[in-house]
Amino acid sequence: MTSLTGKVAIITASSRGIGRAVAKRLAFALAKELGPRQVTVNVVSPGVTDTDGLIMPPEAVAQLIGQTPLGRLGQPEDVAAVVAFLVSEDAHWVTGQNIQANGGIL
Repeated sequence: MTSLTGKVAIITASSRGIGRAVAKRLAFALAKELGPRQVTVNVVSPGVTDTDGLIMPPEAVAQLIGQTPLGRLGQPEDVAAVVAFLVSEDAHWVTGQNIQANGGIL
């Protein structure tokens, strides 16, 4: 487990629509403002993720899967892995980015 001491994550409904636009704008503005303090700010746009909130007919899900580069929907663990990377020391040079998963298919 990666230590999260001194780390902050803001999780919002930013995968689409107004929330996505706000998160992207806020992330690039905050990245510039907080960069001199060595604080990184990024957005994760996971695309279609297989959760209880995904309510679609099976044929619509199959069509989405066919449009994704990886040929599958994201899983919650996939999103968690991206967030874990961004809060790790390995991502100390990554800031002001919108990480779009699986081709950004929404």
